[in-house]
Amino acid sequence: MTPLAHMTTLLAVTAPLALGGCSDTNTTLQGYVEGTYIYVSAQSSGRLTEVSVRRGDTIEKGTLIARLDATEEEQAVANGEARLAQAKAQLADLRSGKRAEEIEVIEARLAEAQAARDLAETEYRRQLALHERRVVAQSVADNARTQRDQAEANVRALASELAVARLPARPDEIAAAEMNVAAEEAALMQARIHLERRQLHAPTSGSVEETFYEAGEFVNAGQAVVSLLPEGNRKIRFFLPQAQLAGIQLGDRITVACDGCASGLEARIDRIATEAEFTPPVLYSRDSREKLVFLVEAQPLGAATALKVGQPVDVMLSPASEGG
Repeated sequence: MTPLAHMTTLLAVTAPLALGGCSDTNTTLQGYVEGTYIYVSAQSSGRLTEVSVRRGDTIEKGTLIARLDATEEEQAVANGEARLAQAKAQLADLRSGKRAEEIEVIEARLAEAQAARDLAETEYRRQLALHERRVVAQSVADNARTQRDQAEANVRALASELAVARLPARPDEIAAAEMNVAAEEAALMQARIHLERRQLHAPTSGSVEETFYEAGEFVNAGQAVVSLLPEGNRKIRFFLPQAQLAGIQLGDRITVACDGCASGLEARIDRIATEAEFTPPVLYSRDSREKLVFLVEAQPLGAATALKVGQPVDVMLSPASEGG
């Protein structure tokens, strides 16, 4: 990173200054608080109908941040639900066979045919008895038997028709209907996803740093609507001269102080740059500009997590952290 980049990004940069009132056994460096923001963006373009948060709000994960106009997406979901309902009804119809009303008609015809068969059977027996007593001719008895046989055949035909009516459709027809239901379910799920994307929810808890749009404005896909600062996304940043680099390591605790802050604030070192940088010339004389420093980041602990982004701080390295 160039010295010019340091001048444009740092609110306060470090220098190994021996401040008045500090112990000779401690090294005090200047640093600052930096925040890593999360930018909540719209996944699709549209006009904002609502922005539910304001700068400075503290919100929980899942909080509604904003809504985009969802008229088309809502209609797509409604259409998808209707198509799915129709596909499920068709599948149920194929699985259950004919409708109950149609089956009732066949059952009625079968009952009528059974009654006719019984009557024909009775008539045949009567004519057969008369023929045996030589009251009627053989042809009369034969005719009665034919009518009985026809009535019996009609009963068998209607019974078969009723059995078929109660059967589901052919397996291939049912399989096609099942695939149609699956396709409509997938389409509906996709439509609901598009509808859900018209609402922006907080991906994590934190404070609202900035809102970039107001209700009524048009937002393109990928543009941030709100920036969030999670509580754990603050870092204490300072620069350590290379001569003191060997005296610190990851996990070391440092003491942090600032104007008007309570005493005893601490942070834990969680990053030490692997590449050296030149000291910014704004703080060093021409003779000392070639000294090298390493960027160090520390995670605020306890009450130090309440420090404000951009706030300058003094960082004190303990003798143990400096290697004695």
